[in-house]
Amino acid sequence: MRRNRFLGDILSQLFDRRGLMRGKDDTRDIFALCGALLSSEGEVSGLRLASTVLARYATLDEEEKTAFFRYLNTELEIDAAHIADLANNYAETPTPELFKSLCQAAEPKRQELLRRLNQPVGATAELVAMRVDLLKRLKANPDLARTNIDFVHLLRSWFNRGFLVLQQISWDTPARILDKIVAYEAVHEINDWDDLRRRLYPPDRRCFAFFHPAMPDEPLIFVEVALTETIPGSIDHVLSEEREPLDADQAKVAVFYSISNCQKGLTGISFGNLLIKQVVSELSLECPELESFVTLSPIPGLRRWLETQVDDPDLGGAAQAALDGALPPEDLRAITARYLVQAKRGDGLPKDPVARFHLGNGAEIHDLHAGADTSPKGIAQSAGAMVNYLYNLGQTERNHEAFATEATVTASRAVQALSTAQIQTKTKEPTA
Repeated sequence: MRRNRFLGDILSQLFDRRGLMRGKDDTRDIFALCGALLSSEGEVSGLRLASTVLARYATLDEEEKTAFFRYLNTELEIDAAHIADLANNYAETPTPELFKSLCQAAEPKRQELLRRLNQPVGATAELVAMRVDLLKRLKANPDLARTNIDFVHLLRSWFNRGFLVLQQISWDTPARILDKIVAYEAVHEINDWDDLRRRLYPPDRRCFAFFHPAMPDEPLIFVEVALTETIPGSIDHVLSEEREPLDADQAKVAVFYSISNCQKGLTGISFGNLLIKQVVSELSLECPELESFVTLSPIPGLRRWLETQVDDPDLGGAAQAALDGALPPEDLRAITARYLVQAKRGDGLPKDPVARFHLGNGAEIHDLHAGADTSPKGIAQSAGAMVNYLYNLGQTERNHEAFATEATVTASRAVQALSTAQIQTKTKEPTA
């Protein structure tokens, strides 16, 4: 069986190469090639045509790529009038045949084009990269959002949970993947290989990542975990070079201190909730002594919010002091609690993006810490403050439902009290 599969892989690669060679002789432009791929020609020579389109796309300059996306957006659009006629007919006579026709008409042709482009080896990664190009153009070309919706629809199908593979990243993981962990780390920069070793090698450190079979060397998202005796209040301590490693069986707390999405082309396809839940399951089996699962998270929107509060008669003085790095720790915790619990967007959800993520997963705001991240990035985004989100496994579903239906911010009693506490720093006097 293994020999037959091996032979099949060789033959597949040989035919694929021959197809690519034939594609080089095809002088049609990329639009004609796409049309051919969608036609009966695509049924017969789909692999060759898809390879040729992807190879041709890779040679386009920025202006030509914009034209390509405009082609997808307009030439491969739905026919709204035809759909309306079919919908009216189906409403009167709901036959399976009319239902099939209505479904086919309601799907833009660009979705089928993208599916057919996803045939060659490596095509999935190329389409993810193609979406990065599309995302760059949305601000200047907002109508291209229609094509982006179709990309998201298909990518969510291709990258659903059934296809994702959880792998532990260790010091023994191949260097080509470790290099990408260093490059993709988005929360706490990995300075060098010694820094990476401190995050992967000690017995009280873990790292897990999701991979997809079509992109086996590309992590989609990864989480770094510290196993500790107590809930930590400082990332500086967690990442300290001088700390004493802990035996895993002595740990009582699993701390998710960094979650990094790796693929910009998969923006809007959420993996974080799935990753945290599966890592909790894995760690619970490996380390049954663990009692708590928490994060030690940044507060990326805090400083921007403080800048909007400097003229507030009640909070202005404290906000300015926080921006200047002169606010006492207890007042910084209080104003941070007020931000996380009370500051909302127009849709009623918390302003802070990390808060929306964890609260949406069913976590609660557990505790707040001043002076927790003294790195330049930590000072710049949150005046050094950090937050623990607690994943209480018996409450996550209830918290998630309350957040999803009523935008309820679940917080510990201590944080709730902080969010309404009197801030001692002198408030700013109102201007005349």
